[in-house]
Amino acid sequence: MWIFGGAGDQGIMFGYANCETPEYMPLAITMAQDLVKLATKLRQEGKFAYAMPDMKSQVTLEYDMGETTKVHTMLMSIQHLEDYNEKEFKSFIKNEIMIKIAEKYGLNTDFKVLINPTGKFVIGGPEGDAGLTGRKIIVDTYGGYAPHGGGAFSGKDPTKVDRSAAYMARYLAKNIVASRNSKGMFNSIIICNWSSSANFNLYRLQKYK
Repeated sequence: MWIFGGAGDQGIMFGYANCETPEYMPLAITMAQDLVKLATKLRQEGKFAYAMPDMKSQVTLEYDMGETTKVHTMLMSIQHLEDYNEKEFKSFIKNEIMIKIAEKYGLNTDFKVLINPTGKFVIGGPEGDAGLTGRKIIVDTYGGYAPHGGGAFSGKDPTKVDRSAAYMARYLAKNIVASRNSKGMFNSIIICNWSSSANFNLYRLQKYK
């Protein structure tokens, strides 16, 4: 259907990969995604009282000379029922979600905790934040670790290079990092800028003593 459609648009798309995780993604965005995945799983299993589907997360890590040293802050904003026990709700999030994810990655559990810092979160989903195209461009990519051309993925078919070219740039970046690691060479961060041309930037993670 889309074979003869052309690119459908123009723009600048970036792909990124590093060696912090088995997925070749930045550790902070991987942990943030794991927080929401675990919270969703617990909610669907009926173990997470008062929780509703709309959830957001953010993880801030501390680095020393390019190496992760500790979790500085974990933030979760989770939609909940109007009638809920706030103390029980927040305690569950900290102990059964945040701490579990920190332990999964062998990191500290004495991090700063922020849960629904703006107050009650009762109205969520499309009712609270409507729209399909142009949503969440940073959380859909690398959590701010790499540049972004500004084009969103959501609401777009494969003819739009905002989506398809970004996927290809990520594919290239990931495979170059994986190839170099498998050969026992240095760790790399790669950013690919894909538009009418392609630029490949490789960054070595310097080891300091």
